[in-house]
Amino acid sequence: MKTYRVYQVDAFTKERFKGNPAGVVTNADGLSDIQMQAIARELNNAETAFILSPTAPDHDVWIRFFTPTTEVPSCGHATISAHYVRAMENSLPSCTVQQRIGIGVLPVDVVKEDSDYKIIMTQGAFEISQEITGDTRKDILRALNLSETDLDDRCLIQITSTGHSKVMIGMKSKKKLNSLKPDLTSLVNISKTIGCNGYFVFTFDSDDKDILTHGRMFAPAIGIPEDPVTGNANGPLGGYLVHHGILKASDEAVTFKGKQGEAIGRDGIVTVTVQVKDGKPSKVQVGGYAKIAFKTEITI
Repeated sequence: MKTYRVYQVDAFTKERFKGNPAGVVTNADGLSDIQMQAIARELNNAETAFILSPTAPDHDVWIRFFTPTTEVPSCGHATISAHYVRAMENSLPSCTVQQRIGIGVLPVDVVKEDSDYKIIMTQGAFEISQEITGDTRKDILRALNLSETDLDDRCLIQITSTGHSKVMIGMKSKKKLNSLKPDLTSLVNISKTIGCNGYFVFTFDSDDKDILTHGRMFAPAIGIPEDPVTGNANGPLGGYLVHHGILKASDEAVTFKGKQGEAIGRDGIVTVTVQVKDGKPSKVQVGGYAKIAFKTEITI
């Protein structure tokens, strides 16, 4: 029998019960895959992070991520949550932590700010697919209850990834964005066809000069009807916007803030930085704050 420390953490916010909730188990060594999946199902967050001891000299910590139904290779908000709790437990100074996750070994910057922390994660390599057209495009719009007139003409419907792929769908109106009621069963079926489980719908329709985009993310195929604030959607969005020249980079990098979760009362803010080389995204980072909602223990 071992007692495991379990946290509920709200990511991409400084306010409890806002942002995106994640479970974090900080001493997960000894848990089996079945036990980790069971804990994730019990906590019922979009993802739960399990912090494990390193397995090689090239990383400081190994983190695995589980949705209520499956393991996923990478997760933005659960990464922010895991490193926030780890920093708090260990009273870390500002530092860079090398984390092993499902897509490889990547750095996470821990920035100490008085008695609090900001966490900045470097994501995987930016990838972008061909434009989705034809019947698949029509099926996606139908499932999201969108028409062609709702769409932003600058934005192609494409699958993008920095480790965990999302379909990008740009639209004109924030009011329309926040009123969407997608057909989740149809999205699950489309995911089987296109090999992508997440649909990130976003708009530039913002009344806040500090917020470039507002978004919503649906991933019912992996047990997430709607994810409140998604690092692995806002990060690829940054690469997508630079790739298409919608977002202009100065001094070889560009930073913006994306807001998400307003439609479901769990709004949070993701800071996205895209480094640019030869006009194309070369590195994507997402950062944000977190707030511990509660801590408990499980003895197994």
